[in-house]
This record gives sequence, structure tokens and C-alpha cells, in this order.
Amino acid sequence: MYEHLALVALFIFFYSLVAGRLERTPISGPIVYVLFGLLLSAPFLGLPPRTVSAHVLRGLAELTLALVLFTDAANADLNVLRSSSKLPRRLLLIGLPLTILLGFLGAAVIFPGLTLLEAAVLATMLAPTDAALGQPVVENAAVPADIRDGLNVESGLNDGICVPFLFIFLVLSVDTTGHIAPLGLALRLVLEEIGIGAVTGASVTLLGVLAVNISKKQGWISDEWSQLTGMALALSCFATAQWLGGSGFIASFTGGLLFGYLAQPHKKLMLSAAVDAGDIFGVVTWVAFGYAVVSIAVEGFEWRYLIYAVLSLTLFRMLPVWLSLRHMDLNRGSRLFIGWFGPRGLASIVFAIIVLEEKLPGGRTILMTTVCTIILSVFAHGFTAEPLAAIFGARRRAAPVKES
Repeated sequence: MYEHLALVALFIFFYSLVAGRLERTPISGPIVYVLFGLLLSAPFLGLPPRTVSAHVLRGLAELTLALVLFTDAANADLNVLRSSSKLPRRLLLIGLPLTILLGFLGAAVIFPGLTLLEAAVLATMLAPTDAALGQPVVENAAVPADIRDGLNVESGLNDGICVPFLFIFLVLSVDTTGHIAPLGLALRLVLEEIGIGAVTGASVTLLGVLAVNISKKQGWISDEWSQLTGMALALSCFATAQWLGGSGFIASFTGGLLFGYLAQPHKKLMLSAAVDAGDIFGVVTWVAFGYAVVSIAVEGFEWRYLIYAVLSLTLFRMLPVWLSLRHMDLNRGSRLFIGWFGPRGLASIVFAIIVLEEKLPGGRTILMTTVCTIILSVFAHGFTAEPLAAIFGARRRAAPVKES
């Protein structure tokens, strides 16, 4: 354990020294993280091969996703949904369901060995986009602000929206009780998880923000300790909901949305530690993913996995985006650009680990396909983000062609 901890800690330290320089190149952070994880699994290092237990990996990934869901939801600019809501609203309410539908149909054709429910699980796992992988685009001033805001809101909210759908398909897939109709059982369990999760997340956050406001009025809390309140609330939402039998992810997502609304004056300060912790946990999760999962997937590679991965990142994403934005004031280049920048990352990793522990009959196919898609996305979106953003921004400024 200590040799792994030492190597990962040293990696984070040295990477932090050059991160600013690497951000100005096509080499994204997740590319480096995954490659380092693969390096750790190399025989010549003499480390025990792939000794990360599924339980530890799932715990790490779940805590990471809980922080990311909370902070992404809290930082999502809901004013965008009110003032220029058409783009993110269409991406979330039309594009996302169509992406899941196309992914489901594609999985059913490419992987005939999967059940229809397993095909739906795979499609849902690969539907959400990754806010961190999309940062080179949403933070690039060359890209018009409306498109950056739309992509940022989409990536911040779509993983939370996908959670209940994944739970429904999983419960239906693994039901073996025979006592209740599977659909009725799935709906009851999912409604319980969603309901308990949403109420818990909202309640914990509401009470927490009220307590913070009282403390600030009394002068009891310092700025240094204020930085920890967001992280503590995020983890409290997740753990309390899980403890009560609800969905910790729904609780984190709901709590983050409410926190972002209630804590406006002090939101940035209160979320700073949560964002930093999410970044560190994210690095460790990506390294563990490369070390314990990717190296296994390489050994069992099949061309069908790559075919589905390519379609998932192109047709299954880009066609729904194109259709959902048909009646907007955007030209073809804008629609293609938005459709291409839907990177897959942390949410899909966590979903894959959860599905892996469910031991579905088609679990190996689902895992391998998900890993292949994530790796392809990490490299394809990482290397194209900066150059395509610059080209797109220049063309948009030079010739803003509009069409209905």
C-alpha cells in the first residue's frame, strides 16, 4: 500500500509543477493520469499487479463523483437557464434522451449477447459528458460565450440526470425475487432512492446553509473554516442519503443545486476546498482507473468495443445534438462543434465500477466497451480541444452565418 501511495503522491506533486505548462498543450490531465496508471501496472516496476480492490476503487470513485456532482451543480450558472436557456435546455431535455436511445439501439445491434436492459445500461453509462475533460473548451475565450455556457451547464447537470435512469435499468436487470413484477419493483426502489436522496440532499443543505448564515452573523466562523463548509455538506449529503437507503448521488446533485442558489454571496469561498478535494480525488481515480481497469481491458480487447466507442463519441452524440439544435440560431459548424465536444469521463468510470459489482451476465462487455470509449475520448477530445476551439472561434467571428 505504501509504495503505491508514495508513487501517486510524488506523481501529483511533480505534475502540479508542470500542470500550467501542460495546459497550454494538447496533452490534457486525464491523458497523463491514465498513462501513469498504466505505467504503475508495468511488470518492470515490480509492484503487485492490479491489487486495487473493487471495494476500494468504488469507494474512491463514489466520493469523487459525490464531490463533483455537488460542486458542478452548485457552480452551474442557472442564470443561463433563465436568460439564454434554449441551448442547455435542448441539450439536456432532447439531446440527452436521444443519445441514450441511439446508444441503446447501437448496443443491441453490435452486442447481440447483451439483454435489452444491459444495452440500456451501457447507453446510459456513456451518455453523460465530463465537465473536467471539457474545460479546455468551456474556458477558451475563442469560443463564443453562449456555447461555452451551454456546454458547461450541460456537463454539470447531465450526470445527475442520468443517475435515476441507470438505477431503473440496473434494478430491472438484476431482479431475481419473482415476488413483484420487475417493473413495479424497479420503480418502487428507484422512487425510494430518488425520493430519499432528494429530500436528504435538500434538507442537509438547507440546514447547513442556515447554520452557516447564523454563524457568519455572529462572527463565529473565519474565512479559513468557511472553505471547508461546502466539502463537508457535499459529503454529508452523500453519506446521509446512503445511510438512510437513498441515492447519495441524487442527494449530492440536489444539495449542490440548492447550495448554489442559497449561498450566492459566499459560494466561491465555501466551495473552494470541495473543488480542490474533487480535483485531487479525480486525479487518484483516473490513476487507479489506468492501473486497475484499463490494463485489464487491454488484455480482453475486441474490435466491437472500438466500433461502439467511435459511434458513441460521434453518431450517438452528434446526431442527437444536431437534431436538438435544429431550430436554433446556430450554423452547421456550431452544431458540429457542440456535438463533438461531449467527452466521457469520471461519471462513466463510476457507473462502470457500480455495474461491475452488480455482476450482470453482460458485465464484461459493458465494462470493456465503457473503458474503450473513455480512453478514446480522453485522447481524441484532449488532442482536439485547443486547435478546434481556436479554429471554430476564428471562423465564428469572421463569418457568423446563421440559419434556422
